[in-house]
Amino acid sequence: MTDDNFKNITVNRRAKHDYFILQTFEAGIVLLGTEVKACRQGKAGLTDSYAVIKDGEVWLMSANIAVYEHGNINNHEPTRKRKLLLNKREIRKLLHQTREKGNTLVPLRMYFTRGKIKVELAVARGKKSYDKRETIAKKDFQRSQERKIKF
Repeated sequence: MTDDNFKNITVNRRAKHDYFILQTFEAGIVLLGTEVKACRQGKAGLTDSYAVIKDGEVWLMSANIAVYEHGNINNHEPTRKRKLLLNKREIRKLLHQTREKGNTLVPLRMYFTRGKIKVELAVARGKKSYDKRETIAKKDFQRSQERKIKF
């Protein structure tokens, strides 16, 4: 994608540290007007958020979109649940994959594309503490190798 059609609002950096990413999906999200305005200001966060499937619909839980500062009494609740828009085939696929033991739905990032706000949703499996240490060690090794190549 080009930079003109694509702009990150927020990225869930903890997701790749805490989970093995198995598969990703792009989903639309149902937002109120003040939520969209707050997202345009970059006041959104996905740090402790997750997604659930209830009654054939996918919901984004505990994603924090800050209150719009120029809003009025009709402003939104910051951590309300928000509906994600996927087609039935994708929802069935997600439901099947999350029924496996240890799999969960984690939002990776929220971004604008062609004026619409999208959420990148991942089917993920939790890492154990030794997996996290191993990942950190690999990254440190790669950084040191890159430094050696530079000089």
